[in-house]
This record gives sequence, C-alpha cells and structure tokens, in this order.
Amino acid sequence: MYEPEPIDVSGVTIPPEVEALIEHLAENAHDVWARHRLADGWTYGLERDDQVKKHPCLVPYDVLPDSEKQYDRAISLGTVKAILALGYRIEKE
Repeated sequence: MYEPEPIDVSGVTIPPEVEALIEHLAENAHDVWARHRLADGWTYGLERDDQVKKHPCLVPYDVLPDSEKQYDRAISLGTVKAILALGYRIEKE
C-alpha cells in the first residue's frame, strides 16, 4: 500500500527576500499549466466542460480568481519550503 512521505517542512521559515519568489513561481505554474492545456486543444469557456475542452481558468494569472491563485501559491510555497528543508539556499543574483 502506498503511504506518501513528503519532505517535512514544518520547521521551515521563508526568508522575507524569498517571499516574492512564491508569487512569481505561482504565476509561472499557471502559465505552464495553461500552455499544456492550450496545446492539447483546450480553449477558454465560462464553465469547465471536459467534452469540448473548455476551461474558465485559461486566462492570464492576474485575471484568475484569488481562490485559483491560492492553489498555485500553495504548490509554489511547498516547493520552496522543500528546497530549503533539503538544505539548499535560494539567492537572487
């Protein structure tokens, strides 16, 4: 039986200079997702319809509802915390 064992990030604090990175990564994650959807033939639609490949989130990140942005932020935050928990440093040149 599969038992997920994610990296323990409970003790990780995001340094203030890295916090802005989370939003950039969230926007990038959305753009990567959208690019894959568009390449697969999906288009914008007011409601999601898998049969005709319509999705309401095929819009620029800044137009997304905050609830959708929160998903991308959570994934980005988890990734950054995992990187830091593994002992890496994040520095801007």
